[in-house]
Amino acid sequence: QVQLRESGGGLVQAGGSLRLSCAASGIIYRIYDMGWYRQAPGKQRELVATINSDGGANYADSIKGRFTISRDNAEKMVHLQMNSLKPEDTAVYYCNAVLRPVVTALRTSHWGQGTQVTVSS
Repeated sequence: QVQLRESGGGLVQAGGSLRLSCAASGIIYRIYDMGWYRQAPGKQRELVATINSDGGANYADSIKGRFTISRDNAEKMVHLQMNSLKPEDTAVYYCNAVLRPVVTALRTSHWGQGTQVTVSS
């Protein structure tokens, strides 16, 4: 069973910073893409940033220049450094990983339980 556990959410004032972390655990053969998505109240879940196993990153236009995604392959972790936070960044942030649990399995997508980020104005 694969688990993704997020940490680092909280309440911060506009202009502040937060760092989210996500650790993958369980039976894992290989992790491919890891990423962060967010869902604000009344809105659909949207991509924030993804990073592949070689470190190549992809960002949503709304957070470019403010957020940085990174990963530690050995520790099976992905991080999201969020700077210059705005009230519109308020959302539940979800960790995602595309992986194969065993060598014979297909790639599957897994989600964490989410962590709340609230930015006050």
